[in-house]
Amino acid sequence: MPAPPQRLRPHVKRMKKRGNNLEKLKIIISSLLNQEPLDDIHRDHKLIGNWKGRRECHIESDWLLIYLVEPDRVVFERTGTHSDLFQKLREEIF
Repeated sequence: MPAPPQRLRPHVKRMKKRGNNLEKLKIIISSLLNQEPLDDIHRDHKLIGNWKGRRECHIESDWLLIYLVEPDRVVFERTGTHSDLFQKLREEIF
């Protein structure tokens, strides 16, 4: 996989260390960059609340990718498990 965007690198490094297959992430990123629809299994959807305006898709059941679609580009923001991505937010709420 080519080097991920700077913002995504620590998240990708963590998932690689956990043994996740980064080829799956590469396929999703390539599809999104080519404006290809994702298969239903990836459950691509809009986010709400603090993540409003962004989208999330499932690479695996508990491996997510959060991204932002802009008119001329796709910005990949974070990848990780539900806990990685949303635990801090839950702690702030409760």
